[in-house]
Amino acid sequence: MTLQSETPLDATDWNILRELQQDARLSYNELGRRVALSAPAVAERVRKLEDRGVITGYAAQIDPAQVGLPLLAFIQLQCDAGKCLLRTSSAEAFPEIREMYKLSGGHCALLKVAVASMQHLEALNERLGDHGRRVVNIVTSTAMSNRPIDWENPDVDMNPPPDVGWK
Repeated sequence: MTLQSETPLDATDWNILRELQQDARLSYNELGRRVALSAPAVAERVRKLEDRGVITGYAAQIDPAQVGLPLLAFIQLQCDAGKCLLRTSSAEAFPEIREMYKLSGGHCALLKVAVASMQHLEALNERLGDHGRRVVNIVTSTAMSNRPIDWENPDVDMNPPPDVGWK
C-alpha cells in the first residue's frame, strides 16, 4: 500500500508525526531536538504538514470513565426512510455519541457512544429507536485505541501475490 499525497512524506516528516502523535504538546525546541532540526525548521515542517491537511488538529484525550461515562458501546444503526439521524437530528441532541461513521452495507451508521450506566444506554437506545433499527455491542475491554499512524516502512505487505488468500 502506498500513500497518495501531493508530495511523499520524507523520513523527517514521519519522525515529526511519530513524536506529535505521542505528545502533541511538545515545544518546537524539544520536537526539533528529537528529530535533529532547529526549532524554526521544525516549526516550518509542522506548518506545511498542517497546510497539506496531514495534521488536522490537536486535542486533549479524555478518559470517559474518569468523567462519569464508564460504559462504552458501538451501535450499528439502520435508519428508516425519512428518519436519517444525520438529517433529522443534531449532534447536541445526542451528547453520548463520541464518533459517528457513515457506512456502506446493511447499516447506514456506526456510533461510538459513552454512557454512565446500563440505564443510560437503554434510554439512548430508545431515543435512537425513533430513527430505525439498532444493533448494540457493549465494549468489554479495549485491546487497542488511538494507535499511531506510521506507514513510512509498513511491516505488513498490503498487496500479497494474487495466489495467496487470507486464511
